[in-house]
Amino acid sequence: MPSSVTLSGLSYATPDGHFLFSDLDLAFGPERTGLVGRNGVGKSTLLRLIAGDLAPQSGSVSVSGTLGVLRQSVEAGEGASIADLFGVADDLAILARAETGEASLDELADADWTLPARLEAALAQFSLSVPPEAQLDTLSGGQRMRAALAALVFAGPDMLVLDEPTNNLDRDGRRAVIDLLAGWRGGAIVVSHDRELLETMDAMVELTSLGATRYGGNWSAYRARKAVELEAAQHDLADAEKNRAEIRRRAQQAAERKARKDRAGRRLHMKDDQPRIILDAWKDQAEAAGGANVRLREGRMAEAQAAADAAREKIEVLTPLAVTLPPTGLPAGRTVLRIAELSAGYDPDHPVIVGLSATLIGPERVAIIGPNGAGKSTLLKAIIGELTPLSGTVELPVPHAMLDQSVSLLDPALSIRENFRALNPEADENACRAALARFKFRADAALQTVESLSGGETLRAGLAATLGGPNPPQLLILDEPTNHLDIDSIEAVEAGLRAYDGALLVVSHDEAFLDAIGITRRIALSGEPSAGR
Repeated sequence: MPSSVTLSGLSYATPDGHFLFSDLDLAFGPERTGLVGRNGVGKSTLLRLIAGDLAPQSGSVSVSGTLGVLRQSVEAGEGASIADLFGVADDLAILARAETGEASLDELADADWTLPARLEAALAQFSLSVPPEAQLDTLSGGQRMRAALAALVFAGPDMLVLDEPTNNLDRDGRRAVIDLLAGWRGGAIVVSHDRELLETMDAMVELTSLGATRYGGNWSAYRARKAVELEAAQHDLADAEKNRAEIRRRAQQAAERKARKDRAGRRLHMKDDQPRIILDAWKDQAEAAGGANVRLREGRMAEAQAAADAAREKIEVLTPLAVTLPPTGLPAGRTVLRIAELSAGYDPDHPVIVGLSATLIGPERVAIIGPNGAGKSTLLKAIIGELTPLSGTVELPVPHAMLDQSVSLLDPALSIRENFRALNPEADENACRAALARFKFRADAALQTVESLSGGETLRAGLAATLGGPNPPQLLILDEPTNHLDIDSIEAVEAGLRAYDGALLVVSHDEAFLDAIGITRRIALSGEPSAGR
C-alpha cells in the first residue's frame, strides 16, 4: 500500500488559546509536497502533529506506512555518538566483541557484518566522513544535520517528514538533499524556505491564517498562481470598496429624503386641519417604515463592510512584506573592516582560521563562504570581539551590528517594542511604531515578548530593531540570515538589503539570497591558511 498521511478536521491551539488552524483537512500521498507559509503560521507545529509529538485539540492524523522525521535542530545528548544517532551502537558493539573473540554464539548469529560499510555509505551520501564513535557535540551544526539526514535515509522509511532540511548546510550539503528528494520514490512532506529545493516538489501546500490550500506543481508554478490570486484579490477589494461607497451614498440620499418628509409632516401636523388620530397614525407608520429602512441600510452596510474586510484580509495574506530603510551616511570608499594575518579558534594548537587577511571598503558587499566546519561563525566572532584572536589584528572603525543565528542582541524577556527602544534610545514612540510596522509588527504584535516568537519572527524583530532605527549601522554583519525566515520574509529582506546603503558582510549558503542582495566579492574559507579575495 502506498504511504500516505491524512488529516481530518484537525484543530490545534497554542497554550494561550490562539488557534493556528481549525477543522483542517489535508491528504499527503506518495509525492513530494512542499509546505510553505509565513513564520508563526504553524508549519513546524503541523509536522509535529503528523509525527505524533503533539496531540490535536480535535480531529485526527492517520498515517499509512513508516515515517522518517527530521526536525529543525538535531538534539545531541551528552556523550551521544554517530552510532547512537543511527540506532546501531549495540550492533557495532557486538561486531567489536566478535573481532576480539568475546562475542557469544547468539551474538555472532545476530551480527550484521555489512553494517560498517552501509553506515559509511550513508554518511558519504551527505559528504560526511566521521567514525561511528564520533560524538555529536564535537560536530558543527551543519555536520550534525548531515548526520541526521544520513541516519534518516539509513532507516529506510516509507515517507519523509522534513523540517527545514537544508538549514545550516553548505552548498554540497544542500545539493545532497536536493538529489535525495529528486530520487525519492516514497512520499515526502517538506517544510522549507529553500527555493532551489522547492523547485523539485510535485505539489505545494500553503498554510495561512485562512487555512490550507494545495497547488499542483513546483515553486515556480505556485508563485505564478499566487500572482494571479493577488491580482484577483485586489480586483475583489476594489469592487467591495466601490459597493460600500455606493451603499453609503444611497443611505445618505435616503436619510436626506426622510429628513425632508419629516419636515413636511411636522408642517402638516401644525396646520391642525386633520383629525389628531389620523395625524398620529401617519406619524407612527412613518416612524415604523423609517426604522425598518434604517435597519435594512445598516444591514447592507455591515455586509459591504464585511466583504471589504474579507478582501483586505486576503490582500494582507497574499501581499509580500515590504521593507524600507533609512540611510546610514557611509561615505563611499570608507574602510569599514581590516583584517591582518588573523588566526582564530578555540584551541591554540589547532586554530580554525590561519593567517587570514582581508579589507572591506564601503559600501562593498562581501560573502564569507566555505564548507561546514571551515570556521565562518568563528571568524565573525573574532571580527566583533566575542573571540580573542590567537594572532593578528582586526580593525572595525565604523558603527556596526551583527545578527547571529540566535539573534542574541534581543532580550527574550522583553517585548519587541521594548527591545527596539533599548537599542534605539533616541527614537520616540511614533518612530518606534513606524519602524516596527515596516517589518509587519503592527499594534499589539509589537507587544509580543521575543521568547514567544518563532525563529523567523525573532530574526525579523532583530532586523527591525537593528535597521529600522534613525541611525542604522554602517556595517551590517549577518550569520546565516535566511535559516529561519519564510520565503516572503526572505524576499522582503532581500528588497530591504538591496536598498541598504551600508556595507554588508554575510555568511550564507543560500546562493539565491546572495545573488539577490548584490554580493560583489566572496571570501572563501576551507579550514586551511587562506587570504581574502
